[in-house]
Amino acid sequence: MSTTTETPKNIHQGRNVKRFREMLGLKQEALAAELGEEWNQKRVSLLEQKATIEDSIIDQVAKILGVPSEAIKNFNEESALNIISNTFNSNDTSTLNAINYYPNFNPMDKVIELFEENKKLYEQLLQSEREKVELLKGKR
Repeated sequence: MSTTTETPKNIHQGRNVKRFREMLGLKQEALAAELGEEWNQKRVSLLEQKATIEDSIIDQVAKILGVPSEAIKNFNEESALNIISNTFNSNDTSTLNAINYYPNFNPMDKVIELFEENKKLYEQLLQSEREKVELLKGKR
């Protein structure tokens, strides 16, 4: 896949750039600043609308986003959804356990534990304040 004309159908490289950028919480302005002086928000917006992007630009964007350039070139939402769908419709018990997590502790025990810890901290704070008061009384 060395040229942009060999892009498989249903893969919109501009949308892929946008997806990865948004997943990383990066604004178009920030990506433009990283790409160089000749870039601005409008140019990044136009880039994200292109179905195919030049390999050199994809390589630059991939480096900035910290993703492989092949991810931008070949990510297909339909394929990803098929993988997710097949994974979660599986009768595999490891998948089932990932969805239905049953903790092996009593949540109320944890609440009581936190309450006791909080109580100890308040007692330490009160003792510290008492010591400060005694020191201030001694300075009179």
